[in-house]
Amino acid sequence: MNFPAPKALILDRDGTLIEHVHYLHEVDKVRLLPGVTEALRLAQHHGALLFLHTNQSGVGRGYFPLEAVYACNDRMIEQLGIGDSPFARICIAPETPDQDSPYRKPSPLFAREICAQWQLSPSEICYIGDNASDLATAEAAGTNGVGLTTGLHDIVADLTTLRLSRPYSIFTSLLHACQSLFVTAHE
Repeated sequence: MNFPAPKALILDRDGTLIEHVHYLHEVDKVRLLPGVTEALRLAQHHGALLFLHTNQSGVGRGYFPLEAVYACNDRMIEQLGIGDSPFARICIAPETPDQDSPYRKPSPLFAREICAQWQLSPSEICYIGDNASDLATAEAAGTNGVGLTTGLHDIVADLTTLRLSRPYSIFTSLLHACQSLFVTAHE
Protein backbone atom coordinates (compact mmCIF):
# COMPACT_ATOMS: atom_id res chain seq x y z
CA MET A 1 0.00 0.00 0.00
CA ASN A 2 1.27 3.35 -0.92
CA PHE A 3 -1.04 5.74 0.90
CA PRO A 4 -1.21 7.32 4.38
CA ALA A 5 -3.37 5.94 7.18
CA PRO A 6 -7.00 6.60 6.27
CA LYS A 7 -9.26 8.96 8.19
CA ALA A 8 -12.27 6.78 7.36
CA LEU A 9 -12.94 3.14 6.59
CA ILE A 10 -15.95 2.06 4.57
CA LEU A 11 -16.49 -1.58 5.44
CA ASP A 12 -18.45 -4.31 3.75
CA ARG A 13 -20.48 -6.51 6.12
CA ASP A 14 -20.84 -10.14 4.95
CA GLY A 15 -17.49 -11.87 4.57
CA THR A 16 -15.64 -8.83 5.94
CA LEU A 17 -17.01 -8.24 9.44
CA ILE A 18 -19.19 -11.31 9.87
CA GLU A 19 -19.23 -14.80 8.43
CA HIS A 20 -20.85 -14.85 5.02
CA VAL A 21 -24.20 -16.63 5.22
CA HIS A 22 -26.11 -16.73 1.94
CA TYR A 23 -29.01 -14.24 2.24
CA LEU A 24 -28.46 -13.75 5.97
CA HIS A 25 -31.65 -12.71 7.72
CA GLU A 26 -31.62 -14.64 11.01
CA VAL A 27 -29.88 -12.94 13.94
CA ASP A 28 -28.81 -16.25 15.49
CA LYS A 29 -26.59 -16.85 12.44
CA VAL A 30 -24.63 -13.59 12.85
CA ARG A 31 -21.04 -14.42 13.81
CA LEU A 32 -18.08 -12.07 13.82
CA LEU A 33 -15.01 -13.11 11.89
CA PRO A 34 -11.85 -13.58 14.00
CA GLY A 35 -10.01 -10.38 14.93
CA VAL A 36 -12.74 -8.00 13.72
CA THR A 37 -13.31 -6.27 17.06
CA GLU A 38 -9.57 -5.80 17.55
CA ALA A 39 -9.25 -4.43 14.01
CA LEU A 40 -12.02 -1.88 14.49
CA ARG A 41 -10.64 -0.84 17.87
CA LEU A 42 -7.26 -0.28 16.22
CA ALA A 43 -8.87 1.89 13.54
CA GLN A 44 -10.79 3.87 16.17
CA HIS A 45 -7.62 4.26 18.26
CA HIS A 46 -6.00 5.93 15.25
CA GLY A 47 -8.97 8.27 14.86
CA ALA A 48 -10.59 6.65 11.83
CA LEU A 49 -14.31 7.03 11.31
CA LEU A 50 -16.11 3.76 10.57
CA PHE A 51 -18.84 3.35 7.95
CA LEU A 52 -20.77 0.30 6.80
CA HIS A 53 -21.81 -0.26 3.15
CA THR A 54 -23.67 -3.47 2.35
CA ASN A 55 -25.56 -4.80 -0.65
CA GLN A 56 -28.58 -6.81 0.54
CA SER A 57 -30.35 -8.08 -2.59
CA GLY A 58 -32.33 -10.62 -0.55
CA VAL A 59 -34.65 -7.74 0.32
CA GLY A 60 -35.19 -6.83 -3.33
CA ARG A 61 -35.73 -10.48 -4.20
CA GLY A 62 -38.45 -10.71 -1.54
CA TYR A 63 -36.56 -13.30 0.57
CA PHE A 64 -36.76 -11.22 3.75
CA PRO A 65 -37.77 -7.69 4.85
CA LEU A 66 -35.42 -4.77 5.38
CA GLU A 67 -36.14 -5.07 9.11
CA ALA A 68 -34.23 -8.39 9.10
CA VAL A 69 -31.14 -6.57 7.78
CA TYR A 70 -31.47 -4.00 10.56
CA ALA A 71 -31.82 -6.78 13.15
CA CYS A 72 -28.70 -8.58 11.84
CA ASN A 73 -26.77 -5.29 11.87
CA ASP A 74 -27.88 -4.68 15.47
CA ARG A 75 -26.75 -8.17 16.46
CA MET A 76 -23.37 -7.62 14.79
CA ILE A 77 -22.93 -4.28 16.59
CA GLU A 78 -23.82 -5.94 19.88
CA GLN A 79 -21.21 -8.66 19.27
CA LEU A 80 -18.56 -6.07 18.36
CA GLY A 81 -18.79 -4.58 21.83
CA ILE A 82 -17.29 -1.24 20.80
CA GLY A 83 -20.28 0.97 21.51
CA ASP A 84 -23.91 1.25 20.50
CA SER A 85 -23.11 3.27 17.35
CA PRO A 86 -19.64 2.39 16.10
CA PHE A 87 -20.54 3.35 12.52
CA ALA A 88 -20.90 7.02 11.68
CA ARG A 89 -23.34 5.98 8.97
CA ILE A 90 -24.72 2.73 7.57
CA CYS A 91 -25.72 2.34 3.93
CA ILE A 92 -27.88 -0.62 2.92
CA ALA A 93 -28.58 -1.20 -0.78
CA PRO A 94 -31.60 -3.57 -0.82
CA GLU A 95 -32.00 -3.76 -4.59
CA THR A 96 -31.12 -6.70 -6.85
CA PRO A 97 -28.30 -6.29 -9.37
CA ASP A 98 -30.79 -5.67 -12.20
CA GLN A 99 -32.74 -2.96 -10.35
CA ASP A 100 -31.84 0.71 -10.40
CA SER A 101 -30.08 1.62 -7.19
CA PRO A 102 -28.20 4.76 -6.26
CA TYR A 103 -26.23 2.96 -3.56
CA ARG A 104 -25.65 -0.61 -4.76
CA LYS A 105 -21.93 -1.29 -5.02
CA PRO A 106 -20.04 -0.43 -7.19
CA SER A 107 -21.90 2.92 -7.04
CA PRO A 108 -19.62 5.64 -5.62
CA LEU A 109 -22.53 7.72 -4.23
CA PHE A 110 -22.14 6.65 -0.58
CA ALA A 111 -18.42 7.54 -0.57
CA ARG A 112 -19.14 10.87 -2.23
CA GLU A 113 -21.73 11.68 0.43
CA ILE A 114 -19.24 10.81 3.17
CA CYS A 115 -16.66 13.10 1.57
CA ALA A 116 -19.15 15.95 1.49
CA GLN A 117 -20.65 15.45 4.97
CA TRP A 118 -17.36 14.80 6.81
CA GLN A 119 -15.22 17.09 4.63
CA LEU A 120 -12.88 14.31 3.57
CA SER A 121 -11.08 13.87 0.31
CA PRO A 122 -11.42 10.50 -1.45
CA SER A 123 -7.73 9.83 -0.74
CA GLU A 124 -8.50 9.90 3.01
CA ILE A 125 -10.97 7.00 2.71
CA CYS A 126 -10.31 3.27 2.35
CA TYR A 127 -12.94 0.75 1.23
CA ILE A 128 -12.43 -2.72 2.70
CA GLY A 129 -14.25 -5.83 1.54
CA ASP A 130 -14.09 -9.44 0.45
CA ASN A 131 -15.65 -8.91 -2.97
CA ALA A 132 -14.25 -7.35 -6.10
CA SER A 133 -17.30 -5.05 -6.11
CA ASP A 134 -15.91 -3.41 -2.96
CA LEU A 135 -12.71 -2.52 -4.79
CA ALA A 136 -14.61 -1.52 -7.92
CA THR A 137 -16.52 0.88 -5.64
CA ALA A 138 -13.24 2.25 -4.29
CA GLU A 139 -12.04 2.82 -7.84
CA ALA A 140 -15.30 4.46 -8.95
CA ALA A 141 -15.20 6.79 -5.93
CA GLY A 142 -11.49 7.56 -6.25
CA THR A 143 -10.81 6.21 -2.75
CA ASN A 144 -8.21 3.71 -1.63
CA GLY A 145 -9.23 0.09 -1.27
CA VAL A 146 -8.12 -3.13 0.39
CA GLY A 147 -9.39 -6.62 -0.32
CA LEU A 148 -9.86 -9.55 2.03
CA THR A 149 -9.85 -13.29 1.40
CA THR A 150 -12.29 -13.87 4.27
CA GLY A 151 -15.47 -14.32 2.24
CA LEU A 152 -16.89 -16.78 -0.26
CA HIS A 153 -15.46 -15.09 -3.33
CA ASP A 154 -12.09 -15.59 -4.98
CA ILE A 155 -11.30 -11.90 -4.85
CA VAL A 156 -7.96 -12.27 -6.66
CA ALA A 157 -9.55 -14.01 -9.65
CA ASP A 158 -12.48 -11.60 -9.63
CA LEU A 159 -10.14 -8.59 -9.66
CA THR A 160 -8.29 -10.04 -12.64
CA THR A 161 -11.59 -10.31 -14.50
CA LEU A 162 -12.56 -6.71 -13.65
CA ARG A 163 -9.26 -5.28 -14.86
CA LEU A 164 -9.29 -2.34 -12.49
CA SER A 165 -6.86 0.44 -13.29
CA ARG A 166 -4.71 0.08 -10.17
CA PRO A 167 -3.46 -2.74 -7.98
CA TYR A 168 -5.06 -3.42 -4.60
CA SER A 169 -3.52 -5.05 -1.56
CA ILE A 170 -5.21 -8.25 -0.43
CA PHE A 171 -5.11 -9.51 3.17
CA THR A 172 -6.19 -12.70 4.93
CA SER A 173 -8.09 -10.85 7.68
CA LEU A 174 -9.45 -7.45 8.61
CA LEU A 175 -7.00 -7.35 11.50
CA HIS A 176 -4.02 -7.81 9.17
CA ALA A 177 -5.39 -5.11 6.88
CA CYS A 178 -5.87 -2.64 9.75
CA GLN A 179 -2.43 -3.40 11.18
CA SER A 180 -0.96 -2.58 7.79
CA LEU A 181 -3.09 0.54 7.36
CA PHE A 182 -2.54 2.01 10.82
CA VAL A 183 0.57 0.48 12.41
CA THR A 184 2.83 -0.05 9.41
CA ALA A 185 1.75 3.31 7.95
CA HIS A 186 3.11 5.06 11.06
CA GLU A 187 6.47 3.27 11.27
